[in-house]
Amino acid sequence: MKMQQFLQFLTQQLTHWRRQYKGLRRKGKLMRSPKGKSHIRELLRTMFKNIFLFLSKTNDKSNRRKQERALRSKIKSVKTKSSICAVGLDWAHEQRYSVILAIALVSLTGIIGHKLYNQTQLQVGHPAPQTITAPYTDSIEDQKKTEAKRKAVSKSSLQVLMLDARMNEQINENLQQLLDDGNEIRAVAGAFPFFDPVLSISTQRYLRSCPDLEWQALLLAVENSKNQQKKGTGGTAASSRTSSIAAPNQERQPRTTPPKSDSQSPQKKEPVDFSQNTDFTQAVAELESYRLTTSEKSLSLLIAQISQTRQRYTQATAKLLQLETVGSEAVYEESLLLDLSDVEWEKTQMGIHQSTERILTQGIPQGLPKNILQDAVSLQLQTFVPESAETLAKNLLLAVLKPNLQKDEEQTRQNAQKAAAGVPPVMVKVRHGEAIVKRGEQISAWNFEVLEHYHLIRREVKWQELLKLGGVIAIAIGIFVWIERHIDYELRQRDRLLVLLLTLSVPGVIVIGLPYTTWSALGLLLGSFYGPTLGLTVVGLLWPILGISLDMSKAALLAGVGGGILGSYIAQRLRSREELALLGVAIALTQGGIYLIVKILIGQVFGSIWYIILQEAGLFALSGLGWSVVALGLSPYLEKVFDLVTPIRLAELANPNRPLLKRLATETPGTFQHTLLVATLAEAAAKELGCNVELVRAGTLYHDIGKMHDPLGFIENQMGGPNKHDTEIKDPWKSAEIIKKHVTEGLVMARKHLLPTAIQAFIPEHQGTMLIAYFHHQAQQIAQEDPSLTVDDADFRYDGPIPQSRETGIVMLADSCEAALRSLQASAKPLGEKRSLKDVSTEQALTMLNNILRAKWQDNQLVDSGLTREEMSQIAQIFVDVWQQFHHKRIAYPKLKASSTGRNS
Repeated sequence: MKMQQFLQFLTQQLTHWRRQYKGLRRKGKLMRSPKGKSHIRELLRTMFKNIFLFLSKTNDKSNRRKQERALRSKIKSVKTKSSICAVGLDWAHEQRYSVILAIALVSLTGIIGHKLYNQTQLQVGHPAPQTITAPYTDSIEDQKKTEAKRKAVSKSSLQVLMLDARMNEQINENLQQLLDDGNEIRAVAGAFPFFDPVLSISTQRYLRSCPDLEWQALLLAVENSKNQQKKGTGGTAASSRTSSIAAPNQERQPRTTPPKSDSQSPQKKEPVDFSQNTDFTQAVAELESYRLTTSEKSLSLLIAQISQTRQRYTQATAKLLQLETVGSEAVYEESLLLDLSDVEWEKTQMGIHQSTERILTQGIPQGLPKNILQDAVSLQLQTFVPESAETLAKNLLLAVLKPNLQKDEEQTRQNAQKAAAGVPPVMVKVRHGEAIVKRGEQISAWNFEVLEHYHLIRREVKWQELLKLGGVIAIAIGIFVWIERHIDYELRQRDRLLVLLLTLSVPGVIVIGLPYTTWSALGLLLGSFYGPTLGLTVVGLLWPILGISLDMSKAALLAGVGGGILGSYIAQRLRSREELALLGVAIALTQGGIYLIVKILIGQVFGSIWYIILQEAGLFALSGLGWSVVALGLSPYLEKVFDLVTPIRLAELANPNRPLLKRLATETPGTFQHTLLVATLAEAAAKELGCNVELVRAGTLYHDIGKMHDPLGFIENQMGGPNKHDTEIKDPWKSAEIIKKHVTEGLVMARKHLLPTAIQAFIPEHQGTMLIAYFHHQAQQIAQEDPSLTVDDADFRYDGPIPQSRETGIVMLADSCEAALRSLQASAKPLGEKRSLKDVSTEQALTMLNNILRAKWQDNQLVDSGLTREEMSQIAQIFVDVWQQFHHKRIAYPKLKASSTGRNS
């Protein structure tokens, strides 16, 4: 009994709730209420609460009645609240265009006029309207003095220096180059000492480098000494050497005639006496000693070796003079480089490298006095270089050493900041009642700081300026609305919202402090989505508003506008992402070029900051490219979210490798061929009438995808097989349902694959509300035989809607005419010997198509499409022309008689 009461009560509750719910939904109020779901949840919560109370107190009828009354009251409340919300939503839906325009006006005014919200009545440099005194005593920081003091401390802080690795590398390279040059010269001169035994280093150095005259005298002295010893003269060795010193000029050039003077008076050249030259005397003595200790042959070999060494020394000296290495002539000197022995030179090179490493490690600062550097080099060389080579090594190092310490900007800045942070603020004590500024006096920066500290700066919203700005923006919006109504593209509310969002991006980026605005992205996206007219309109209207309202560089503004105009004008003409990427490069060059040209015209580029201007031009170019890349990346997402179709997206949708089109070609090959022929006819007509050819192509390819739900239900897919409508169904009402279902199923497939709304529109609109004449005629025949049956035309008409655009209207006409032309082609095929393709005239085909189009016009299928009656004849002619191109006449080949063998077989 208790269970029966519970079920009865539950049934009543559910029935009552279902009735109320259906009533609200039928009136369209419950679904439109944003609070509808919460009210339903509250209603369900109350209902389950009543059920719980019923189970706990089954016999308490009074409580049950109270709960029922509460439930009815709750339903009534839900209905009242839903009605109020529904009225508000209905009004907002009806006035949605005006609401979006109001949002545009408020948002644009709010962002562009952001500086007008919190303006001060008192400003620096303006006279004070009254005398303002301090309300209480307080210490206030003088920010100007504090900042000046901190700047002074920051500037006086020590700079942090760091080693410049590149400069060290350059110094080492230059030093090595000089040492390599020295090695090359010494290699030409040969090893030194060139003869180790007997002869001393000083004598070898003298013999290698003495003049030819001394060398000849020396050879003659050695020869005379040898002859005297052979003759047995009793003179001493010293006297023989002394007598032989003056001999060379007397015997070798006894009668040499010197050049005559201007007076033509003859002069005699006096013989040269080398007896006072200690190097000469020592060299002769050492050579004689070597001859006495060895043999005449050994002396001859030694003299030959000395002669060869002298020649090489002469060549090295000449190379040293001709050396082209920068600074080497000032560094190397004959007496310094070639007089060192090979061992000394090796030690010198090693010492130079060690000294260089130590000096560079210690660092050479900028502005170091030259004498200090010289002293440091001398001090280092004393340890590592032989004493005889110190001068040469010093010259080498001073020639290559340069300052290798550079300022460490980051560390210096941090030190400066730390030093500045350690400076205490400069505080000024202001007493109670002290006049901060007197009436009529100009407000200084310090006065303004004090007033700001005491919160005596009255801030206000500049309503008058905001209204002026709002008026300018309202005029611009009005111009936009007027242009919108005169373009071919009809904007939806979501399109207007997207235009507003993209427009707000330009002043929004400026407000946050970036000079490189989104002009290029704005123009590229608007031009790609809605065409050049709308894009140029938005860019052109936004240009003067930003120019007069925001503080920004005119060159930057012109550069951005130039990029936006270029993107708006060209974007919709492009058919691939690659072309859009190239457009981004063109926008970048345009922005950078315009910025540079403007700066040249105003003369700034010729000043001392020309490199900054070039850098800014490059940054504007990079910003144009960067925002173009952002626009390309956002484009596919915006297309999806706002249900947009662009030429590029339409080209992608028309790709035969798309999943739906591949299925259509595989599962319904006849329908696919029909689709291709319809697309060919529709494209030709759309191109001739100036419609969107890409949209027509893509829409036509998808207009019959619903036939995949039952391919054999359509004759083009039966491939000559039995017609299931005649063999299996045999009911025109069911057959009509199958035919009509290809529209609904097509819409389901299109939504499942997220096709744009513009493409989905082709699926129902290409059939409109046309009558399925074949099965309608069958039904009428059956109804004539069975008077109990009635034929309702609505059962045999498509659900519509009729074409709402020129593009869908053209596809409807192409779909109907393609079947007729195909039937005309079939009837034109040879039937025995009676008829051929040439028997079908153009006039017959044109007459048939005109009849079909006239029937569609009279059936009111094209009243909303925008096509005119005059265009019907033009479309028919286009269809016939395309049909003739596909089915042109061919040459009649002669028939070949079968051979007798073939006949017998």
